[in-house]
Amino acid sequence: MSDAHASSGPSAGMAVVAAFLWATYFFFVLALTPGTAPSAVFAYPFLIAGVVYVAWAAFWGHGRAVAELFLDPRAWVRILFLMTMQLSVLACTYAAGAVDTSLLALLGDAAVTPLVAMAILREGRHRARSPAFVGGLLLAIAGASLTIVASGRAAPFRGWTVLIAPLVPLSIAAFYILSAREGQRRPSSAVVGEATLAAGFVGLVIAGLLPGGWHGLVLTSATQVVLLAGVAVTSFFIAPALYFRAVARSGIVLPGLFQVLIPVFALSLSIVLLHYLPAPLGLVGIPVAVTGGLLAFRGAQAPAPPTSRDEAMLTEGGTLAPDAPDDPTDPGSSGVK
Repeated sequence: MSDAHASSGPSAGMAVVAAFLWATYFFFVLALTPGTAPSAVFAYPFLIAGVVYVAWAAFWGHGRAVAELFLDPRAWVRILFLMTMQLSVLACTYAAGAVDTSLLALLGDAAVTPLVAMAILREGRHRARSPAFVGGLLLAIAGASLTIVASGRAAPFRGWTVLIAPLVPLSIAAFYILSAREGQRRPSSAVVGEATLAAGFVGLVIAGLLPGGWHGLVLTSATQVVLLAGVAVTSFFIAPALYFRAVARSGIVLPGLFQVLIPVFALSLSIVLLHYLPAPLGLVGIPVAVTGGLLAFRGAQAPAPPTSRDEAMLTEGGTLAPDAPDDPTDPGSSGVK
């Protein structure tokens, strides 16, 4: 096994776990509905996860970096994209359900993010010359789409949701690419932790503009508190923490590929939790998506070197600022040659 593949294994594992935890978000939201106001579902997970995230960053000695980010105008641009992402995902979950919204998230993670990184930012473009990477990416998206469409759960986006839906993949790509780029200078725990906590504070301020308003922030049952804390820890803290540690080791393209599993996990959870049985053709899409993701993952191990140091930092990993002592700090320590 080559050093590059040895380095990719842990990154793949972290990305897969992150995909599963992000898939659970939709079911936390559905479990909180209709007794919990959307204003609370939006603000509290950010606030709770932000406190945990910042505490984690401080534990590793990155508290000063968190404080500096609150004064950085670029950080507020990322916060805007983060809040746009979560508002659009929440709105689409209410309107279209878990499985369909997860497909939009798939497009943002596995399609828009690597395409923007390669085509617009000119990073990792050598991967576009790999038939395995391109074919695997298309196969993965096709398989996930088949799972949704053949299951008869797709296309309930109507009216205002048609305008909101495109914001999901676009804001996801913008937030994660900008955060990964900032992670070249600061630890991702500080970058994402500050954005998450700030989004929570802003969420409390703008709660009056959301359904349920400020009155909706009053929680009336222990179940609401437990569910909100659960989604905060899983989808808002652990999932992005794992994702960005994977980015630090392998670059932003490879972890994004494994997000093709989000709709697969969402459908599987629908079967278990909602007792929804998809059509047989819908189940065919699951192995197709997984096979495509694995093919693209192998194809992405293209040996062509990046053309600049910035490209190496974002797309090949290993030079992002470390979160913990065992995180890579240069291409040699990451195993990426």
